[in-house]
Amino acid sequence: MELRPIFSALMRSKVALVLIGLQIALTLAIVCNALFIISQRLQLMGRDSGINEVDTFTMGSIGFGAGFNAKTTVEEDLAMLRGLPGVAAATTINTMPLTNGGWSTGISLESGQKVSTAESAMYFVDQHGLAALGIKLTAGRFFNPDEISFRENGDTSWPAIVVITQALANKLFPGESAVGKQLYLDSDAAPQTVIGVAERLQAPWIGFGSEYGPEGEFYSTLVPQRLATGGFSRYLVRAEPGRRDEIMKAAEAKMTEINHGRIVREPRSMQRIRAEGYQEHRAMTIILTGVIVALLAVTALGIVGMASFWVTQRTKQIGTRRALGATRASIQRYFMTENFLITALGLLLGILLTYLLNYWLMTNYEAQRLPLAYLASGIAVLLLLGQVAVFGPATRASRVPPAVATRSV
Repeated sequence: MELRPIFSALMRSKVALVLIGLQIALTLAIVCNALFIISQRLQLMGRDSGINEVDTFTMGSIGFGAGFNAKTTVEEDLAMLRGLPGVAAATTINTMPLTNGGWSTGISLESGQKVSTAESAMYFVDQHGLAALGIKLTAGRFFNPDEISFRENGDTSWPAIVVITQALANKLFPGESAVGKQLYLDSDAAPQTVIGVAERLQAPWIGFGSEYGPEGEFYSTLVPQRLATGGFSRYLVRAEPGRRDEIMKAAEAKMTEINHGRIVREPRSMQRIRAEGYQEHRAMTIILTGVIVALLAVTALGIVGMASFWVTQRTKQIGTRRALGATRASIQRYFMTENFLITALGLLLGILLTYLLNYWLMTNYEAQRLPLAYLASGIAVLLLLGQVAVFGPATRASRVPPAVATRSV
């Protein structure tokens, strides 16, 4: 098809050409970057925390009665929880992945080290911690019952042994076995010996350790201690498959029954904790999806409106071309080619705007560089959208009869 008449016709409608071109360019820039952000959020929300999330739940209590004894209460609670039918394992724990609250500390490799080698999330558990979390060791062993201590209020000392995650082991001792190595939770005190390496355990905070890369969020250390700070204690329970909800109700009722001098906090499943932890990311995904759909719809309507207007304006010209022998297919092809050229021109500007927007996001919000695949996908979608949107008006134009030319004289 001869393109010169098409360009000539477009130059007579410069305002419409510029407006539609800008709309397509802005749509490409926003859609590509929004899709990239959505994919990152979905990838983030889909990460494995390392623990058994399906069968686990947490619950806690706050003591307030006169003579409330934290140590005795913890022992009674653990005995009760482990004795419930359907409970696979139970432990005390200070926090859980994705709760956005907990304890972290810097880890050093030398005494007196001023700058920590890595930052680690701290999980305080007893000898049943590994089974309750549902994680495995990749090396070494876990804690024995006689190695578990009770951390008193104000205690700043650390036990002599710890278990660290594989990600943290790779950071601290690259290319070496971490078992038997020493590290410092307090560089001014005695060192701790690594007795085991856990496969994977996510930190409580989303984005924790981002300065160390994607694996920084899995820098975690397990400590053989029980906590009941201020009379508050938290427990992690892993139920047998399919019995979690049943055990949650039974555990809550039993804890209330055996000690009335406290408030029992509502049990929360790990799946609920995950949903709450990622709710902001989920909301952003939904909002950006809505923005993408709205932008594509507005762009499609703009193309339909522009094409329909031009068909109405050119009815006489179309009739004349039909009278001179132009086929319906050639008329339809003319309008679709015209729209393709408009879309292509808008996309050329859109490519520049896309990377300018991505650069701004990288500079101000620590976003990553937009992969070329997202740009290519955006271009393909908008080219297809343009052809689909103009198909209706182009078909209507092809149905203009040759007689229109004579009636218009």
